[in-house]
Amino acid sequence: MDHLWIPITLAAALAQTGRNAAQRGLTERLGTLGATNVRFLYGLPFACAFLAVALWVGASPLPQLTPRALAFTALGALAQIAATALMLQAMRTQGFGLVTAWLKIEPVLVAVIGWAILDEPLTLPMLVAIAVAVSGVLVMTLKPGQGRSLLTDLRPASLGLLAGLAFGLSAIGFRGAITALPEGTFLIRALTILALTLALQTLALGTWLALRDRPALTGSLRAFAPSLGAGFLGALASAGWFTGFALTSAANVRTLALVEVVLALLLARYALGQRTTARQLTGIAILLLGVLLLLRAQP
Repeated sequence: MDHLWIPITLAAALAQTGRNAAQRGLTERLGTLGATNVRFLYGLPFACAFLAVALWVGASPLPQLTPRALAFTALGALAQIAATALMLQAMRTQGFGLVTAWLKIEPVLVAVIGWAILDEPLTLPMLVAIAVAVSGVLVMTLKPGQGRSLLTDLRPASLGLLAGLAFGLSAIGFRGAITALPEGTFLIRALTILALTLALQTLALGTWLALRDRPALTGSLRAFAPSLGAGFLGALASAGWFTGFALTSAANVRTLALVEVVLALLLARYALGQRTTARQLTGIAILLLGVLLLLRAQP
């Protein structure tokens, strides 16, 4: 049970890679906000179904929602929406590689915020492992000569860092909400917060689109058939992330989740025919070393 979070997190990373591939065409068809709405709108029914099955199989009652759990859920849900908006704005003014590099500093931020807010354990071996894993992602995503831009281009750097911070806050919010539930198994608590989170996000983004971008909202409603697959994979990935948060610290989950970058490269190589460079292979090796160090650093 102590290490169950490892295969669950890896499965979540695999499902999210599939979700991103499925959502790729939807972004071109519906626009960025419309495709993002699909993630929440069509993921919500599957999340509710997952929770219903878990409650039925376990013959367990629905956990009582405490004010602390509701507050942390709202923090996680809204921070994730804000992080997505900041990320997209950064990508409008800067290359994908630079923005990804800033975003993947998230595990470091999660570790520090988790230690400050949730009193999560933060040891020197864990910090070293996280730093090694993040450096591997930087090697993979940054092209030669971009390292200077990472530090000198202040506007995209600030947007990317803020997005990473917001993603970190969302992970802490979800972890805090799950641990704030007074009853239920780890799976029931995780799926309860997942369903609540998606409901809040669907309501918030749906209201925004209804007021500011009606075509994106109606387009996401019309794209029912292609959106189901993306919604299912998104809910499945989120179920994995949230279950991981129920079992261990958010820093552990988000660091191991960096393997998603490797999975994306493998998908690009074998499904899209894109070459993997020597620099990317070096980054993969460094990332995997960081992951191994993290696993060894666990108590």
